[in-house]
Amino acid sequence: MSDENRPTLLLIDGLSMAFRAFFGLPVENFATSTGVPTNAVYGFTTMLATLMKDHAPTHVAVAFDLPGGTFRTEELPAYKGTRDATPPEFEPQVPLIREMLDALGVSAVDKARYEADDLLATYARLGREAGMRVLVVSGDRDTIQAW
Repeated sequence: MSDENRPTLLLIDGLSMAFRAFFGLPVENFATSTGVPTNAVYGFTTMLATLMKDHAPTHVAVAFDLPGGTFRTEELPAYKGTRDATPPEFEPQVPLIREMLDALGVSAVDKARYEADDLLATYARLGREAGMRVLVVSGDRDTIQAW
């Protein structure tokens, strides 16, 4: 069966795409009437709309990391220890992105102690096994190395 005739599963690394949007648009130009920054929400929504238009997926899931560490940080506390702190303007936007996904009927997935990369790999394998065309969207260096 050709790719265009198979169901398409679009998998997105939520925080990776949200950070890309956050750093790609000036935070001072996007905010709610109460001053909550929305540059990541706007950029994420725009990128999602473009992906949907360009690839017409039949199934979509956005994977998120949860706060609190993973099985990797339990084994190796220094894992990802060199990353910069998350900008305070970014943090309140993640729940807004998840709310937007819910409003659009897009599945947001997460699992305690696991990274979005782990979920993406699991869903990608399951999609392939089900005969789906699988597209993974992530700028995360760990994901890029794995694929």
